[in-house]
Amino acid sequence: MNEKSVDTGSTWVDQDDAPELTEAWFEQAELRKGTRLLRRGRPVSSTPKVSTTLRFDAAILSAFKATGKGWQTRVNNALRDWLKEHSPA
Repeated sequence: MNEKSVDTGSTWVDQDDAPELTEAWFEQAELRKGTRLLRRGRPVSSTPKVSTTLRFDAAILSAFKATGKGWQTRVNNALRDWLKEHSPA
């Protein structure tokens, strides 16, 4: 004979009871993973970079790229060092 299973209660939720998701709600919403608050996007830099296009000799570009990940930062640092030595007083 089959036993009757224990009633665990209804899991149905009326969708009409949910709040309306407006633009204002999304602007104020916090994104969380567990109890930790997650920030959206990249942190704001105190010294933001500017996108530009430069043309380098192939050998120079290859040499910097051969140094691995972060080569663009090393190019930036090399140019900064050059400016320190060659900037007008």
